[in-house]
Order: sequence, then structure tokens, then C-alpha cells
Amino acid sequence: MYNSDRSPSSVVVASEATEVCSEDGKSSLQTSEKSDYHSGTDTPTDRWVEVLVDGPPGRSPNLYTYHIPPDLSIVSGDILQVPFGPQQLGAIAIRLLDSPPSELAPDKIRDVRDVVSPGFFPPTYWQLLNRVASYYHTELMRVIRIALPPGLLRRSQRRIRLTPSYPRGKAIADDTLSPVARQLLEVLESSKTKDLSWKALQGKVKGANGSLKSLLQRGWVESYLKPPKPPRPKLQEAVTLTRDTFTPELTKREQEVLGVLRQQGGELWLPELLQISKTSSTIVKALEKKGCIAIEEREVLRRDLGVPQKRDRPKVLTEAQTKALDIITKQTRYSLLLLHGVTGSGKTEVYLQAIAPILDSGRSALVLVPEIGLTPQLTDRFRARFGSGKIFVYHSALSDGERYDTWRQMLTGVPQIAIGTRSAVFAPLPKLGLIILDEEHDSSFKEDKRSPTYHARTVAAWRAELENCPLLLGSATPSLLTWASVTRSAEFLSFPGLESPEEPTPKYYLSLPERIAQRPMPPVEIVDMRREFQAGNRSIFSRSLQKELQRLIHEQKQGILFIHRRGHSTFVACRSCGYVMECPHCDVSLSYHYTQSGATQLLRCHYCNYTEVQPQQCLECNSPYLKHFGSGTQKVAQELAKHYPSLRCIRFDSDTTRTKDAHRKLLAQFANGKADILLGTQMITKGLDIAAVTLVGVVSADGLLNFADYRANERAFQILAQVAGRAGRGDDDPGKVIIQTYSPEHPVIQTVQHHDYWSFVDRELAERAEFNYPPYGRLILLRLSGLDLGEVEATALKLAEVLTPENDDYQLLGPAPATILRVADRYRWQILLKFSPVNPVKLPGLMELRSHCPSSVSIMVDVDPIQW
Repeated sequence: MYNSDRSPSSVVVASEATEVCSEDGKSSLQTSEKSDYHSGTDTPTDRWVEVLVDGPPGRSPNLYTYHIPPDLSIVSGDILQVPFGPQQLGAIAIRLLDSPPSELAPDKIRDVRDVVSPGFFPPTYWQLLNRVASYYHTELMRVIRIALPPGLLRRSQRRIRLTPSYPRGKAIADDTLSPVARQLLEVLESSKTKDLSWKALQGKVKGANGSLKSLLQRGWVESYLKPPKPPRPKLQEAVTLTRDTFTPELTKREQEVLGVLRQQGGELWLPELLQISKTSSTIVKALEKKGCIAIEEREVLRRDLGVPQKRDRPKVLTEAQTKALDIITKQTRYSLLLLHGVTGSGKTEVYLQAIAPILDSGRSALVLVPEIGLTPQLTDRFRARFGSGKIFVYHSALSDGERYDTWRQMLTGVPQIAIGTRSAVFAPLPKLGLIILDEEHDSSFKEDKRSPTYHARTVAAWRAELENCPLLLGSATPSLLTWASVTRSAEFLSFPGLESPEEPTPKYYLSLPERIAQRPMPPVEIVDMRREFQAGNRSIFSRSLQKELQRLIHEQKQGILFIHRRGHSTFVACRSCGYVMECPHCDVSLSYHYTQSGATQLLRCHYCNYTEVQPQQCLECNSPYLKHFGSGTQKVAQELAKHYPSLRCIRFDSDTTRTKDAHRKLLAQFANGKADILLGTQMITKGLDIAAVTLVGVVSADGLLNFADYRANERAFQILAQVAGRAGRGDDDPGKVIIQTYSPEHPVIQTVQHHDYWSFVDRELAERAEFNYPPYGRLILLRLSGLDLGEVEATALKLAEVLTPENDDYQLLGPAPATILRVADRYRWQILLKFSPVNPVKLPGLMELRSHCPSSVSIMVDVDPIQW
């Protein structure tokens, strides 16, 4: 953690923050708060605390020393509210002190204002956050922001309001006022509350700074700080029966209400009592006055309870499942287990039976899934087995209040199961007994849009090590990194979480090579779309796929169609001059999105979400001949409706699942037989286990094969193998998979056709070993971006000079423009560093790297990148 013998320069007095945070030295800022400085007279009970402050953007987080008032009790890990310059900021208590640092004057040390949330960090939690910050070359506060539920570390807001002494109606006519000052007063007077945020005022009135000072001096307006409001517990009135016998003064209706309350155990939420009794709040209040009941506010926990599930019993396991479960349940300390099971082999049942003894022993389990779309399916299985009370869901689609309450529930110490996506790896579960990553290979576990660029699998390994519990990784198509780490003995094939352990980490490979009930893997047919074109077939559906779609209609079965892009068409081009409609903010083409017949034709950018109406003529040559090229989910759905009107289709992509619970509702409709075809993007390639699905069609596999990074083949194989595994899970039909492609001879296509994961792994690992790509080496990608292309390029060249290795510590590739040079008006360059397996990773610190970048150029360090 932090040593007590740090150099004095690393300790910052809280009062020094006044100048740092002050917006422009405004002595006119007023607050109604009492002085928050310590008097300087120490008493035996005086204590101090070092806190990490969520300071101004762009400023490196630092430790600040504050005094603890006598009426506050603080422990390490508490979330605090502290004065920081003119603001009230969120902070985290790091370390308690019996005396202030010698170099600080006690009367300059300010008081902690309040404890926002006590005890948010279990003992090992702080170590985990520090390790994430160090490994991923990012500020600790950034890690804390993604780990904590939203709203706990919010800044106070500066606001401006009219004072009681303001001469309403007369001041605006004052000739001595500047036009800007009059405009400020007009805006404030026109507002309902006569009170606006300073940010809003600056947006409405240009040049407001100077004029505000004159109004403050006149005393007509005042500037104050509105403290941050963290999420608050939700309160609701509860009714409790306080009298066992009914007295004569009660009316018949009142006696009926008390009878309902007694039948319900003597306690109900007020809305429930009103609904069940079909009564009014007036009668309930009368009962309270007569002393028959007590009404009090109690906290209602906001959480995702899902839908009620019929209780499920453990299933009889196959021999392979039994062997795997036996090894898992014998693990009593940190170990790494890879559960490699073909699609439909029963991995989820192994998870369920592995968790049962964990809960019985008073410990908790953490289950991570790659996408929110998978969460409802998995939580339904878990609720059916363990009941809703022990299952807690945590992901970004929950409301702030739901995440806040769920987090607090995890801190109660009650044995529970937390299920969530990438960020749930930071869920503060007590007494962790097992961590599971389902579909561990999925790239959604990697954050690459913002710092820290963490991989949930790596962080889960560190957390399992700190908690001394096993980590179980499950997949039908394990990542090559995990496969090599577990099955190969060479030292340089190291999983990031297992580098230089104090003692060797036990590693186990668990295989489920067959499907449940010995169901066969579905046969895979590869269709060469070049031959379809030569045969005169102009449809996006091959003749084989058309035949199988007709069979679905006759046999009343279900099918899944996969296409890797959403929208209608990939791009719009002029057939006369070749001009392609492009996004004005990104170096990509605009995709055509179809809504309904006769609706406005829209073009949308899939990178910045820019949208415009499709023009009637070419912008270059005025030709009316604009054509849509390529296919997305919307176009496939349109073609289905045109040629197979009797097939009911559900489209499942990011456009149709934006609303809360949309994933669950759409999948439930399909599972209940209310649709014949589930059409979607990568979201449908995993987790679906529906017996009636006998057909899987890949409309176009070629879009998966041609990406400019070393993982392109691995990603394509995993997606195609996973979606193929959705077919043939029933007892009466092995199903069929049809993959349409213009590259049938591609090695990935061939291995998918034969369900041959091992051949694919051997060939891919051999290629990576030759060029020191992971898992035989390490990569770090520096991403630079800014509004000025020349400035970004110059910065990239300068950084490359700084990073040029003096010896062969690593290989520097670049600098070079990103694959897509401009996104959302920001130009992007990058530098790739490749480390050999025997050399440690040594780089300048993040602050030193930033010192070589102008303020207008941002830099992000992507450690272990998976795409660029």
C-alpha cells in the first residue's frame, strides 16, 4: 500500500487544493457552511486520515491529509465527502494517522465533511485495484471509478442565484450595467427558481465571467456550492400490527383491514395493504391514530429479481461431467481450471453443482458472462436451482439505484451468487469461494474504449489469487492464451494472472468432449457463393439454405440466422461515378438503416452514431442511381419477409435490444415458439439452448475473416463454431448448419466444418510462435488521438523516439495511422510495442509519457490489446 516513510513531497495538504481547484481565484464564492479548518489544538482523541481525492479532470490523483472530526468514525475503505478548494468532492479513506505529517501545519488541515458510505472495500480489495492500475498503466482513480457503483464520487455543483436584496424589475434598467450583466440577470429572472448552474449560465451568456463579478460585488447574486448527492436508499412505508385484539370502537371496515394484516403475518408494505384490502389510506391512518398499527419508513432494496422460475433439481451427470466436477470441488485454494466442453455438453450444469457446496459452506460465488444479453438466460437457470434470494445481478444496464443497492447487499456477508458482465469482476463479494468465467474466450471481456483497458479474465485471476479461491474458465472454444497456459508446460506461455507466483499455481484441463445424451454434433455444409452466382442465383440465400427454410415451414421447427452486421446495407454508392456516402466525422462509409416501408431513408455511422437522410441524388454527379451494397440484419429480415412471408422472424441486435429487459423479452418469445427464425449478430452465437432449433444459417462468413490483427482467425473460428453449436440440441433431430462464403477453402472454414478445434489450435499457435505474438509474447498498444492530424502525427513520432529501445528489450512497430484514421472528428495514430517472452515489460510511467504530449493530444495505453 502506502509507506509511512514517503518523501514529504508526496503528501499534499488539503488546504493546498484551494488554489488548485479554484476556478479563477474567486474570493467571492460563498457557502453557508461553517469553517472546516482544524483549530490546530490537538487533543488525545484527534485523528487524521489520508484520502485519495477524485480531483479535477486531467490532474493526477494524489493523497491528501484531512482531520477527522470527533463526531465521525472512519475506517480505511470508507467513501468520504471532503472540502477540496471551493468544492465538496468524493474521496476514499486510505490510511488513518495518529498524528499529522510533521511538515504540515495542523491549523491548515481541513476537516472531513461526512462519511458517504462506510466499509466499501473488503481487505483484499484495495490490493486488487492497485494491481489493476499498475499493470494497465492508468491512474488509480480511474480504476476506482469503474469499480464503484455510479454516483458515489460525484463533484459538487457551482450555482448562481438572485439574492433577496436584488431590486427586481429595476436592476435590468440600470445604465451602469454592462449588456452581458443585464443578460445574466434576464436569464436568472426568467428561470422558475431564479437559480441556475454556473455551467448552464455560461452556455446561455457568452463572456459571463467578468460581468458575474460585478453582480457579486453589488450583492444582487450569490455563488454557492450544491453538495454532491450520492444514490440514496429507497424508502417505503411499512405497516405493522401492534394490537392482537380488536376493540369495540373499530368500524367493521377497519376490522376487515386489520384481519387482512393479521393473515399476512402482521406486516405489509403500505401499497400492498391498500391493494389487498381494497381500502384507502384514510382508513389506515385512522387505525394508526387508534394505536392498532404502526406506520414507519423502511428501506426497499432495488434489485433485478427477474421472473419467477419453477424450481429445478440437479441433473444426473455424464461420466465426463462427474470427473470434472470432482476435480473442481476438491480445490480449496487458488487454482486455474479450464472446462473445455463442446457446445451442448452441459457446462452450465457443472457450474451449478460446483457452486452448491460453496453456498452450503457459507461462501459466495462470482459468475461472469461476456454480454448483457446472456445474463437473463443464465440467471433464470440459477434462480430455478437456488432461488431468487441468493442471486444478485450486476451490470451496466441496471439503474444507478439498482447497482448501488446490489453493491450494498454484497457487503452484508450473506452467502450469495453474483452474476454479471465485465465490470462485475469488481463486485465486493465476501468470502469468495469460486469465480467462474463463462465463454471465457469472448472479446467482450476486454475493455478497449477507455482506461483502464483491463481484461476481466486477467483481473479475475488476480482476484482469485488474493481471495485464495479457484478460478474456473469455461468455453467450447477456449482462447489460445488460456489453452496454452493450462495445457502447455513451457514457461513463456504464461497467463497474465500467473506471472511470477510465489509458488506454482495448480492448473487443470477438464474436458467434456461429447454432448448430453450423446447427441451428435450437427453436420456443417459449406456453400460456395461463387458457384451460386454462376448458377444464376442472385438471392442472399443459397439454394441449400432456401431448401432448409422451406423445411422449417413444413416441419414447424425453428432456425437461427447469423449475419455479422446490423442495419440494412453496408454502404451506399453511386452507380454512375462510384461515389460512396461517408460519415463527415469518421473515415468510414455510412450504413443504410431501413425502418418500414415508406419511412424516411436514413444513413447511420456505426462509430459515432451520426445520422442523416439519404439524398435523392449523388452528391458528386447528381445521378439518381444510388444503390445499397452489402447486407445487415435489417436487409436479411426484409428478404425473409419477401420470400417466406409465413416465417415469423425476431431480429436480435443492438438496435432492437436498447431498452431494459429487451434481451429477455425477445429471447423468451423465441423460446416459447412465438417466432420461427431468430436473426441476429454476434449476440446470438452463444448461450442459447433451445431444443426446437434444427437449423443454423450463416448468411455471410467472409466479413469475419479479413481483419488486420493477429487474432482475426481465432475470433472468426470462435464465432462460427459457437453459432454452429446452437443447432441440434433436441432429442429427435441432429440439426444442420449451413455456412455461406466466397472463401470455402479458408483454413478457418475447413476446421469449423469438421468441428476440429485441435487442428486449428496447432496451426495458429505455430504461426504465433514464429512472430512472438501472444501467448508467446506480450503486446502494448499506445493510442494517440486529437483534433489536428499534423499534431497527432508529430506527437506519435516524438513518442516513438522516446520509446526507441536502447537494446533488444522490445520491438517498436510504428508509429502508424490507426486502421480507421478518423473517428468522431478525432485523428488517431498508434505505436505497437512487442515484447519477447523472456524480457520483462519496462516502460516509462504514464505521467512521463503524457509529458511528451501536448494537452490537445490524448494518449491511452492498451495493455494486451486484442484488436487495433
